[in-house]
Amino acid sequence: MNVRRSISTSAVAGAAVLGLVSLSACSGASTGAEKDKDGKLDVVASFYPLQFLAEQIGGDKVSVSTLTRPGVEPHDLELKPRQIAGLQDAGFILYLKGLQPAVDQAVAQAKVKNTVDAATLTSLEAHGADEKDTAHEDGAHAEESPEAHDDHGAHEGEAHAEESHAGEAHAAESEEPGGHDHAHEGGDPHVWLDPVKYAEVAKGVGAGLAKADPDNAAAYEKNTDELVKKLGALDTAFRDGLKNTATRTFITSHTAFGHLAERYGLDQEGIAGLDPESEPSPARIKELQEIARKEKVTTVFFETLASDRTARTLAKDTGLKTDVLDPLEGITERSKGADYLEVMRANLAALQKALGAK
Repeated sequence: MNVRRSISTSAVAGAAVLGLVSLSACSGASTGAEKDKDGKLDVVASFYPLQFLAEQIGGDKVSVSTLTRPGVEPHDLELKPRQIAGLQDAGFILYLKGLQPAVDQAVAQAKVKNTVDAATLTSLEAHGADEKDTAHEDGAHAEESPEAHDDHGAHEGEAHAEESHAGEAHAAESEEPGGHDHAHEGGDPHVWLDPVKYAEVAKGVGAGLAKADPDNAAAYEKNTDELVKKLGALDTAFRDGLKNTATRTFITSHTAFGHLAERYGLDQEGIAGLDPESEPSPARIKELQEIARKEKVTTVFFETLASDRTARTLAKDTGLKTDVLDPLEGITERSKGADYLEVMRANLAALQKALGAK
C-alpha cells in the first residue's frame, strides 16, 4: 500500500490568505506580461496536463502552446534549439520541475519573469521508489502500512478541507527557476492524476495568470472556479466509484498512479518505477505474480505512450487480463477521451472493472 502522508498546512496557512503567486523575485512591480499580436497572453506549457489547465483557465485571453507534441513520451522529451530559443519570448511559462529534465534546463536558461513551477503548487509525496529500485536490484516488496490504510477514510474529509487553499498557498512559495530550493525534488510528479491535487495546481495557475495579466484577472478567477468545480465532481465520482471493491490492488506498467492510489485507498504495484522505460528484474516479475495471486488481481494495466511488452508478458504468464490505464501525459487518437476529464472518467471505469467495484 502506498504509505499515507498527512498533508500539513500550518506552514502555508499564512500564505494562503494572500492568495498570490510569487512568480519571480522581481515580479511584484510588473504591470502585466507581454501579449501577442492579438492581445492574448502567450502561454507555453511543458506538456498536456499543464496545457489543459492553461487552456481551461486562460480561455480566450491566452494563446497556449506546448513543448511536448501529442504522442511523445514526456519523460524522454528532447527540445529543439528553436523551442529553447522561443521560450525567451513567452509571456508565461508553466512547467513541472523534475518531470522533464530538458525542460527544467531550458526554463532555467530562459529566465522568463512570469514562470510557474506546478510542483510548487501542491505537495509531492514519494511513490514508486521501491518499484524503481527493485527493477534492477532484488525485487523486495515495500510493506503496506496498516495504520495508513485504516486511517484513510477518517482523514479523507480532513484532506479536502486542508487542501482547499493549498494551490494558492504553495503558489506564494514559487520563485524564479533556479532560485527556489525545491523541497519536492525526489517526490512523485504525477500530481494531475489526483483530482484534488490537480485542483490545487489549477488554483495556483489561475492566480499566476491573474498576476501576469491583471487586466483579465476576473476572467481567470471565474474560469478557475468553474474548473475546480469540475475536478471536485470528478473526485466525488472516484471516491464513490471505488468505495467498495473486491480487491484494492492493481498492477500497472508505469508507477504513475501513486497519488491517485493514495487518495482513494488503493495499492498500486508497478512493473517499472517512475521511469516508464525502466526494466523490471526477474525477481520483481516473480513477486508481482505472487501479489496477483494473493490479492486476487484480475488485470495488468499498460499505457498508450510507452511499450506494453512487459505488461502483456506478465499478464499472459499469470493468466490475467490487460487494459489501458492512461497516465494522461498526452492526448492521441488512442486516448479514451478528447480531454483530461473524459480520459480520467475512462480510467475510473477501467479501475472499477479491474477491481470488481460493487
